[in-house]
Amino acid sequence: MKYIKLLYIVPILSLLFWSCEKLDYSEASNYTQDYIFSDPHFTNAFLSNIYSYLPADFHSINDAMRSNATDDATFVNALAIVHKFNDGTWSSIQTLDCQWENMYAGIRACNLFLTEMEKNRNFEELRYNDDYELIMERYKLYPYEARFLRAFFYFELIKRYGDVPLITAVLSQEEANNVTRTPYSTIVDFIVEECDEVSAELPVTFLSVPGSETGRATKGAALALKARTLLYAASPLHNPSNNAEKWIEAAKTAKDIIDSDWYSLDDSYESTVNNLASKELIFERRQESTNSFERTNFPVGIEGGNTGTCPTQNLVDSYEMSTTGKGIFEPGSEYEPTNPYANRDPRLHKTVLYNGAVFKGKSIEIWDGGLNGSPKLNATKTGYYLKKYVMESVSLDPTNITTREHVWVIFRLSEILLNYAEAMNEAFGPMNTGTGSLLLSATDAVNMIRARAGMPDFPNGMSKDEFRDKLMNERRVELAFEDHRFWDIRRWKIGASTKDIYGVEVAKNETGTLSYSTKLVENRIWEDKMNLYPIPQTELFINQSLVQNKDW
Repeated sequence: MKYIKLLYIVPILSLLFWSCEKLDYSEASNYTQDYIFSDPHFTNAFLSNIYSYLPADFHSINDAMRSNATDDATFVNALAIVHKFNDGTWSSIQTLDCQWENMYAGIRACNLFLTEMEKNRNFEELRYNDDYELIMERYKLYPYEARFLRAFFYFELIKRYGDVPLITAVLSQEEANNVTRTPYSTIVDFIVEECDEVSAELPVTFLSVPGSETGRATKGAALALKARTLLYAASPLHNPSNNAEKWIEAAKTAKDIIDSDWYSLDDSYESTVNNLASKELIFERRQESTNSFERTNFPVGIEGGNTGTCPTQNLVDSYEMSTTGKGIFEPGSEYEPTNPYANRDPRLHKTVLYNGAVFKGKSIEIWDGGLNGSPKLNATKTGYYLKKYVMESVSLDPTNITTREHVWVIFRLSEILLNYAEAMNEAFGPMNTGTGSLLLSATDAVNMIRARAGMPDFPNGMSKDEFRDKLMNERRVELAFEDHRFWDIRRWKIGASTKDIYGVEVAKNETGTLSYSTKLVENRIWEDKMNLYPIPQTELFINQSLVQNKDW
């Protein structure tokens, strides 16, 4: 098995960008565009490079995960750029997540690639090579991969900016600087149509394709992108009239994936991340062997640790009791404030390091003077450290530094089940089913995930509103730190309820007993204009046909 290689073909790629300062292509090479696309190996390398535009939230906002701009976490460094999301100082001039330039660079690369692929080269000069048939079998899939990537990049744009220019051809600089914004709904239709067409051609897995490589776009990835796009389009931010048909379409696509035999839930929750062998993994971006995420997020008190992402009490409170299935503040939950982490949803223990948790053979000590507490530099601000995605097997000991491969999950089956449950509840309610393939209720879909986690089923008899609240919480817990919460807050339009950020204060008295109390860590700024990003002011200067998002 081979992994997809992300290669850089410098001179051609330098032609692909306009008004983008993110990348610096200053190296020199003698390869021309004609030469690259007349060689199938260089053509493959060009396509592979386009995959490098796919997101991974290990360090998406400088060193910080995007989760630090949600009520799930805060970043330990008070000067980190990510805090501008939280204190209201981001703007069209001070953009924090430079994806307008980056995604359009990827789109332009796709458009150029697809233009070249229309020339239908058959590489006759290679016909007598032993691997000719293998090369051509892979080559015929390249346009569908590129179309998937282009559709993915458009989804990344519309979830940030709403209406954006829809460009499907290589434009001159003058043409590019005069494009106008295309309605959100039109781009949704474009993404859906592209996903339908490419999913009919892409394989379920590349392991069955000669010269197999993992990490490439598959049939399941295309359907997952379609399902997520339709879910977002059906959500309150873009569906203010709550048109039930939009929810039904989202449910149908999710169900197509659920009904396939391509994926199944992993036996354990911890198997869902950093694991290329995960049975529920649909699409991912692999990060080469590194320890940068661990350097950022190991707790202080652990060799080389700098804390980084600090999960919040807000998030920890979202984990229900494993004994009753109730939230900790519900009557009869069996929650014990003096032993706050006992009998909690097992996913808490796989996601967050709390006082008394064991990490690298040591008990986490949050209290003042403890191994991982104040007054140590960069001690957690919230009383919690991140565990999910952090690879405990990495060593930062200067005498034995090690690295590990990391796998960023883009789509997995659990998200698809949650997408389906949300759409079904909005269309039919918690317990009802639809027609055709929609014979799995929203409740039953969620219970599949909860059973894997070791949690009781959702109670029967909930109203649509009650189920929605429980579903939002389930999604927050199951998909924590997978770059969903930031976008869910916006599509659900709940930002105003996420401003107060809490942590835990752990006190150790003279007898060694511990007490826990909640503390306010941050009071953040929220304005509803933040449901969408501002278009970068530099783009508005270059292209006066663009109109800024409302209130920005």
